[in-house]
Amino acid sequence: MKLINIGFGNMVSASRLIAIVSPESAPIKRMIQEARERGVLIDATYGRRTRAVLVMDSDHIVLSAIQPETVAGRLSGGRDAADPIPEEDED
Repeated sequence: MKLINIGFGNMVSASRLIAIVSPESAPIKRMIQEARERGVLIDATYGRRTRAVLVMDSDHIVLSAIQPETVAGRLSGGRDAADPIPEEDED
């Protein structure tokens, strides 16, 4: 089983991952809110800004503070699992 680092030492199973999307669009924001209401939202941002939303095959939604491109790179093995994690919000 391959695990992907989604930031701050948190991991998800690569085989259970369906999609990695940006949280900016209204449909994704609705999906996050519905998952929160159903109790299937996993917030792995440690209070930082959500930059990637991971959709799992178990119907869980995982929020990450790293860019979707970084998560995808870690999935394909193209980038090091020790990539820097943002310390501060850039807002």
